[in-house]
Amino acid sequence: MATDAQRAAIWRDARVVDVRHHGDIAVILRLEVPDRVVHRPGQHYVLRLRAEDGYTASRSYSTVSAPSDDLVELYVEKVPDGEVSGFVSEVVEPGDELECRGPIGRWFAWDGRTPALGIGGGSGVAPLVSMLRHAQETGHPELLSLAVSAWTDEHLPYREELEAAGALIARSRQKGGSRLDAAVIGAIADPGATAFVCGSARFTLAMESYLQAAGQPDASIRVERFGPTGGTEDDG
Repeated sequence: MATDAQRAAIWRDARVVDVRHHGDIAVILRLEVPDRVVHRPGQHYVLRLRAEDGYTASRSYSTVSAPSDDLVELYVEKVPDGEVSGFVSEVVEPGDELECRGPIGRWFAWDGRTPALGIGGGSGVAPLVSMLRHAQETGHPELLSLAVSAWTDEHLPYREELEAAGALIARSRQKGGSRLDAAVIGAIADPGATAFVCGSARFTLAMESYLQAAGQPDASIRVERFGPTGGTEDDG
């Protein structure tokens, strides 16, 4: 019998159930994945597009849904001239099918049973929202602390959900806003928790250095870096 890891590696045709747009910033997909392997918060899926001439393009996107959700929710940030995100945002409709495989990733995955600190910038909040939903559904929201950053309210994915959960939110380019600087991260660092840091290279490098300076053990810091986006977050 195939293991979960072996099943997760198989390409499947997922049916698009719902498509929602986060302004002009991103698209939120809800997918029905056949023979789905239940994910852990923090894991991701790979979407693959295939042209008639056989050319393929694939990109990875973090799961946003809780493991208990019957559907897989992905937050797809729109990238200028992006092959996959452009197609998803402009062409994909409910009822379409998309090739996918997953869930993938062991390092940046929360077990839901031990204390965790999630720090995300821009679209990097996506896997943290999966952690949040899981913590709430299992009745242990006290295990998870969240700090997130975006340019403005409009640029922050799942803002209302994060606000309702009491997440620390920095709005770096909004009037009266703030930043996730060394002092803020130093105040929330928790050596007894696993720190999950997700966002652009510049953002994650800054957050990782702040955590280390605050005494967060290196072994407890897990980082997931996205490609060069830079459109919705600063370095804190």
